[in-house]
Amino acid sequence: MTEKLTDSFFLRDVLEVAPELLGKIIVRKFNDQNFVRYKITEVEAYCGTDDLACHASKGKTQRTKVMFRSGGLVYVYLIYGMYWMLNIVTGKVNEPAAILIRGVENISGPGRVGKALQLDKSFYGENLLTSERIWIENSKQTVKFITTPRIGIDYAGEPWISKPWRYLVVD
Repeated sequence: MTEKLTDSFFLRDVLEVAPELLGKIIVRKFNDQNFVRYKITEVEAYCGTDDLACHASKGKTQRTKVMFRSGGLVYVYLIYGMYWMLNIVTGKVNEPAAILIRGVENISGPGRVGKALQLDKSFYGENLLTSERIWIENSKQTVKFITTPRIGIDYAGEPWISKPWRYLVVD
């Protein structure tokens, strides 16, 4: 096992952390003690209460309260009644921001990522630093990436639609 990422990694600005998550390894340990390990290949940053695409723009709610805690926690939410979306909280307390994991090696799409990792509501607020069932490990690999606008956030309007806060590994 390589080293888990530490709190200092997650306690930084979301726009610093997001591209640095690319190439890191997400590890999921299941109840039967089996593991899966995936290289992170695509992420999107969501940046605080001003970012109208960010769930925190609606303020602290039952759904978003974990985003207002310190970085290194898991924020999961259900879409279409069937897909758990995996987000990593970043930054300091009361500076809500999170990174959506949109893709991992050989799996494209955040719903598919959640399904492969067998996520559910019980992961809400899970601490990636101490969890025995999900964590992120460092990687020695350097990856090349591009940035693009985020996907599926037309409701947020400009300038949020055009922010280049989607990061993708390229060959």
